[in-house]
Amino acid sequence: MTLPHLYQFELGLSSPIKATRVKLLTVAIVLMICNMKAIAQTTLLSQKTKYTMADTLRGSLTKERTWWDVQRYEVYVKPDYNALSIVGSNEIRYKVVRPNEGNIKMQIDLQDPLTIDSVIYNNRIRLAFNKQAGVWYLTVPAQLIGDTNRIKIFYGGKVHRAITPPWDGGFIFAKDSLNRPYMSVACQGLGASIWFPNKDHQSDEPDLGASLTMVVPDSLVAIGNGRLVAKIRNGDGTATYKYNVNNPINNYCIIPYIGKYVNFREVYRGLKGPLDVNYWVLDYNLAKARIFMPDQVHKMFKALEHWFGPYPFYGDGYQLIDAPHTGMEHQSAVSYGNRYAFGYRGRDMSGGYGWGLKFDFIIVHESGHEWFGNNITSKDLADMWIHESFTNYSETLFTEYSWGKVAGNEYNYGTRKFIVNDGPIIPAYQVNGHGSGDMYYKGGNMIHSIRHSINNDKLFRAMLIGMNTKFKGKTVTAKDIYSYINQQAKFNFDKVFEQYLTTTQVPQFDLYFKKNQLFYRYSNCVNGFNLPISIGSKDTAIRIIPSQRWQSIHLTNGQRKIFNPSHINFMYYLNVKEGKG
Repeated sequence: MTLPHLYQFELGLSSPIKATRVKLLTVAIVLMICNMKAIAQTTLLSQKTKYTMADTLRGSLTKERTWWDVQRYEVYVKPDYNALSIVGSNEIRYKVVRPNEGNIKMQIDLQDPLTIDSVIYNNRIRLAFNKQAGVWYLTVPAQLIGDTNRIKIFYGGKVHRAITPPWDGGFIFAKDSLNRPYMSVACQGLGASIWFPNKDHQSDEPDLGASLTMVVPDSLVAIGNGRLVAKIRNGDGTATYKYNVNNPINNYCIIPYIGKYVNFREVYRGLKGPLDVNYWVLDYNLAKARIFMPDQVHKMFKALEHWFGPYPFYGDGYQLIDAPHTGMEHQSAVSYGNRYAFGYRGRDMSGGYGWGLKFDFIIVHESGHEWFGNNITSKDLADMWIHESFTNYSETLFTEYSWGKVAGNEYNYGTRKFIVNDGPIIPAYQVNGHGSGDMYYKGGNMIHSIRHSINNDKLFRAMLIGMNTKFKGKTVTAKDIYSYINQQAKFNFDKVFEQYLTTTQVPQFDLYFKKNQLFYRYSNCVNGFNLPISIGSKDTAIRIIPSQRWQSIHLTNGQRKIFNPSHINFMYYLNVKEGKG
């Protein structure tokens, strides 16, 4: 998920934030309506028309942020389960990339109620700091371009606690089913600064990775991203665990998991060779996890490596970890809370076609984010559709790989039931803005429509693999994605992206026949909308590029029947209206 998203259908959990437009028409649409209520959680911020100074400081690249580039984070945290508090530190290694002669401060993000205690520069100088509009400003010495320096920030206090994660973010103090402590964090959208100090902007990932050190009661086990590099029993009732990732990682993916975990592991033979896979589960889940998890993980890797290329983080391994919430895409440490059931907690995400009940939704979706979201990350939160639309589409691709093209088409079409069209998918930039939850299902249907318009699956697959090669470990803009797809497809889809990502209009394809002529156009769309329609096969194949003006084409025998409105609607996210000539 990514804004805390996998909220669909959660009848038993508390409260999506707002529940509008709900009309209990029939039992058959109850699940869909619950989904709409849940999507409202994700779209809450997208409905904002006024942004605060704090929004701007979090979402924009200020001069206090752009003079330095994060190289590495070394995060240390000691949670207090009973006090609902933490103490910790983050040593930030950074490179100076713009002149700073001492007159520009350093912006650090750490959200209330946590506070900074002290800051040490290069292990020897204590820095002064002040707080303004929710961010902290450090007074730093003059530094030269190319210098690499360190600051170590000590902080602590009561934390912002997540009550119904991942729907709301924060530090999680929970209990497992045996009433034992169970701790983690869910912070996408809300930001990693909700629990540790950092440069909380997606455009700047630590180039040299990060470590996470956790001090916990020695009766519990702590897990982090990547690989365990140290475990020490401290002799005072606590134990220290240190994990490390070598790859760039987005801030909201750096996550602790603390509980009564046990481990089993295997080596998966993937496209790049042996991949270390670790399963961390609560002790009472071990027996069923040993059977369920590897089966689903193997199927996920076979399908997604086929479509997207090699898993991006072979060096850091892959972990699937029981979590006190539904699931999140934490890089190399995917959280899992789907109750060891197919579907999304037993529900069909294909809108009634049944395909969604043939696999574990969380394992496929959250692992899909390893390619789109973790390997390729949007620079601005406003472009989270890059994460969510492509990862939503990974479900369609998984279904198609496993059960064939018809199954994939039906899965994708079935998800349209959950499109709300309540607001634009791309909100305002540079204000930490969250777009509509339609970035999932509408975004996935947009990609499916573009794929059908290209009508070359070999090329389409090469595009997906190529994106994960070209942008590996990088942060990107929407323009980067548009340009890459346009270049590879040799067609300008800019207006198609504009239509589906920035408006709530469902474009309409109008057509009518007069003798052997087909007349057609687009309406209810942005000016210049030009999604090609490729339809038919072999002798009946035809490709047209409608515009807002009427056009016509001569049809040969057999071609008229392929322009069936319901068939076009099934393959493309369009309203199709046939008139009389």
